[in-house]
Parts: sequence; structure tokens; C-alpha cells
Amino acid sequence: MEIWLLLIVVSLSVSLLLHLLLHRLRNSSSLPLPPDPNFFPFIGTIWWLRQGLGGLNTYLRSVHHRLGPIITLRITSRPAIFVADRSLAHQALVLNGAVFADRPPAAPISKIVSSNQHNISSGSYGATWRLLRRNLTSEILHPSRVRSYSHARRWVLDILFDRFRRHGSEGEAIVVVDHLHYAMFALLVLMCFGDKLDEKQIKEVEFVQRRQLLSFSRFNILNLWPTLTRLMFRSRWEEFHQMRREQGDVLLPLIRARRKIVEERMKNNKDYVQSYVDTLLDLELPEEKRKLNEEEIVSLCSEFLNGGTDTTATALQWIMANLVKKPEIQERLYEEIKSVVAGEEGKEIEEEEAHKMPYLKAVVLEGLRRHPPGHFVLPHSVTEDTVLGGYKVPKRGTVNFMVAEIGRDPAVWDDPMEFKPERFIGEEEPVDITGSRGIKMMPFGAGRRICPGIGLAMLHLEYYVANMVKEFEWKEVKGYEVDLTEKLEFTVVMKHPLKARAVPRRS
Repeated sequence: MEIWLLLIVVSLSVSLLLHLLLHRLRNSSSLPLPPDPNFFPFIGTIWWLRQGLGGLNTYLRSVHHRLGPIITLRITSRPAIFVADRSLAHQALVLNGAVFADRPPAAPISKIVSSNQHNISSGSYGATWRLLRRNLTSEILHPSRVRSYSHARRWVLDILFDRFRRHGSEGEAIVVVDHLHYAMFALLVLMCFGDKLDEKQIKEVEFVQRRQLLSFSRFNILNLWPTLTRLMFRSRWEEFHQMRREQGDVLLPLIRARRKIVEERMKNNKDYVQSYVDTLLDLELPEEKRKLNEEEIVSLCSEFLNGGTDTTATALQWIMANLVKKPEIQERLYEEIKSVVAGEEGKEIEEEEAHKMPYLKAVVLEGLRRHPPGHFVLPHSVTEDTVLGGYKVPKRGTVNFMVAEIGRDPAVWDDPMEFKPERFIGEEEPVDITGSRGIKMMPFGAGRRICPGIGLAMLHLEYYVANMVKEFEWKEVKGYEVDLTEKLEFTVVMKHPLKARAVPRRS
């Protein structure tokens, strides 16, 4: 059935191509789009579409070497522009940020998952998006609010260490990412719903969230001509809707329970630590003059859980993999930790102490540069015709920025594929990962759509790396040597997950 769909796509693409060629001839006086590597644009991209985004990444890398830092691919009727140059990224996202701050219309399955783009990551640039983002940054991600969750970070650290000791008690190899993912998910669930759930509840939430994330490639075909696919892949559409319903069945009881708790505590005037759900219950959408419905709150909670879990767990695994692969870096980091917390062996490293560790920060930054969890930021869309790099970017055109290529640019970084934290030590001008003063790396994006969780992510990475190295010596296991080959899931993960020994540093 999928072969027939591809044939239909090819025939429709040829018709559309002829239409576009005629349109281009009529507008030959305007600036050209960035170069397209395919003589027959739509047909030329079908082969890597079948390989998914992993195939796209490899293909784009080879094309950029031939055609330069900005190119066009015809994936749908709208041109998709790909940028692999840090100066062009800064020009677009920072200097001309308002024009590049929109998102393209959501594909059919993404439209369902995001409740018609009523979320932060895919929401259209406007009043509703500003309200949702401002609510998250001021009510949950503000430094004072983040400090109020120190007990949660400590609770999760204890869970993580207990799992390391239990699973590595016989000196066996630990699949590190499994424990990292569970720990980060437990932390985000607490921040989202406000209460410590038991392991069974956490795993129920984790199951519906992971299933949705990792199944997206299976449902991507439903985005192509949905009128046709609803007929040709009816059972797959029903499977997708059932998956969404089951997600609601798990998250809605937690949301409703939290609403009751908030109402009772407001009546009794009791103090409590605010959760993300609390901030959503009474928000009023400025353009629609109404409160969020339950479906939209589910979408926002799902976005919060996914955004803070997979990216952080993935980044932690990459960092720890390099510390295992290069024990001399791990030893230097441990020496810095000892110098800061001398005489306090059993005590956790807190946020204030982590700030006193420049080599720790360098290790985390190098992990994000060399192994950004996402190799692309989410697609941007322009609100008006504009120019970038001497080429036309048409209104509503989609622009993609290649995070991994920018962070591995040999013109900026010596030996860019090597893991060398010392490159961040002793710089006259520290690297600005927000990109506001210029872009050398952009693991969190840049400009108006920069990831709102950048501060929380850096805190979590520094906190957990420091405490994991303080408490354990991480060693490579024979037969499970560290392999830095990449694999695309929701984030870009290790194809062969890190397996290592965690040797306690104290009895």
C-alpha cells in the first residue's frame, strides 16, 4: 500500500513541479531561492524521505559541502530552506528575529498532539504563544521557583544512586541511560503535577509519553495528503487516535486531582510548592477569551515532560560516555570537585557549589557542542518575504537551522569532532550559548524561539554530572567499549547505549 502512495506522490509532484516552473518563469526578476540540489525537486527527495530524518541528515551534510551553507529542498509545496552557517543563523534568528519567529502550520498528526498548536514549541508567533511562554518562564522556570525544587532534585539524585548501587552491585555493566531517563522523568513529573508519584504511577506516565514520542516515524506517512491516507491507512489513523486517548486517560486524572488540591489549599490559605499544572488552570487565552480546555492542558503537560526529560537524559548519557572513554577528563573533573567540597564526602554538590567549578561547566558545554540532543532546532517560518545570504526566503517558507553542523564548524573549533572541554577554559570572551552576541554553538536554539528551559537544563546537567562523578568512578567494561555512533530517535542518541561500571568512591 505504501508503494502505491509513493507512486501517487510522484505523479502529483510532477504536476506541482510544472506549475512551480511556470510560476518561477513569470517571476524571474526576483531574487532566487537558495540552490536546490535536485533537478526534479520533489522526486529527488523521495529516496531519503523513505529513510526518515536520519537519511535527511546525511544527505544534507553532503549537499552543503557541494552547494554552500544555505540550500532549498522541495518536500511539500512550500520550500524548505536549510542553513548550516553560524553567521546566517545569527542574522536570521537574532538580528531579524521577529520575521523568523513563526512556526509552519502543524502537520495533521502534530496538530492533534499539540491541540491545534496550543503549545509553546509549535505555537504560532502571537499573543497566545507569548502568554504560554511567559507563564512557563515566570511561574516555573524563574530562578526563585527553580530553587524551590531543590528538594526534588535531591530526591531524584537519591533514586538514581540507589538504582546504580542495586544494578551494579556485582560489578556488572549498568545501562546508564535507562536510569538517567527514569530519574529525569520522575523529576519532571513532580514539577508538572506537584506531588511525588510512586514508581508504578511514574512508569504509567512514562509509558504513554515514550510510546507517543518513539512512534512518530510510524505515523509520519499520515501527514502526506491526509484526505487520501485517511482512506488508505484507516487502521493506522485509528491506532494513532487510540494512543492519544490512552495518553489522556493517564494524564487527566493527575490534572483533575491537582485542581482539587489547589482549590482546597486556596480555601485553607496553605503554602505549597507550585506545579506547572497549577499555573495552567486559570490561564485565559487572550485571542479566544477563554480558559484552556483539558485537552490543551494535556498537550502542554506532555510538552513539558518531553522537553525536559529526553533532551537532558540524552545529553547526560553523551557526557558520561565521553568521561568513560577518556578517564583523564573524568579524573580532572573529580579533582576539581574535591577541591570545592573538601571534607564533605557524604554531602551532595549543590547548585551554588557547581557554579564554582569552571571545568565542570566546560565538560557540559563540550558535551552540548559535540553531541547536541537535537541536530536541528524546530522549523521556523517567516512572516514576510525576506532575504538571507543573498537569497530570497518567501513568506511562510520553512527555515531549518542545522545545530550539529554549526557546533562542529572547523572554521570555529579546532578538531571539532574531538571531545576537549579545555577549549572552554581561559577564553577571553566566553562562548555565549544564547547566541545573542554571536553564534558559535546553539544547542538550545537562539533568538525569540530559544528553548525557555535553557537555565533549568544547564542546572540539571551540571548538578547531576558533578554528583555522579563525585559519588562513583565510571569505568569502561570489556566487551562494552564506548561507541559514539549516533542514532536518531526523538533526540539523537547513542546507537549502542552506554554500559559502564559505577564503582563507589567511598564505602
